[in-house]
Amino acid sequence: MKKQLICIICPRGCTLTAESGNGIKVSGNACPKGEKYAIDELTNPLRTVTSTVRVKNMPLTMVSVKTKDPIPKDKMAEAMKIIRATEVNAPIKIGDVIIKDVFGTDIIATKEINL
Repeated sequence: MKKQLICIICPRGCTLTAESGNGIKVSGNACPKGEKYAIDELTNPLRTVTSTVRVKNMPLTMVSVKTKDPIPKDKMAEAMKIIRATEVNAPIKIGDVIIKDVFGTDIIATKEINL
């Protein structure tokens, strides 16, 4: 299998070609980070999820959140269902855990909400 990728690790944006067969061979990368990125994308793609959660005690207010660590790409839709079903109360500080253990990581606040 042959797959074309654009590396997103640095601003250079190398066009990578990854071929799997007897192992994974990567070409087009300007540095070792590009090779690691391509291999990870083919074997275990991960993503950081960003979203918002409703603040119950402040009408029309949302707090921005993200996964503390990347989660498997194929679990993103399930993670979003969990996030959409969640409501929290203010006050909220940046870094507060909003939801514990969603596919091995926490969902944390990225915005401060004061009363």
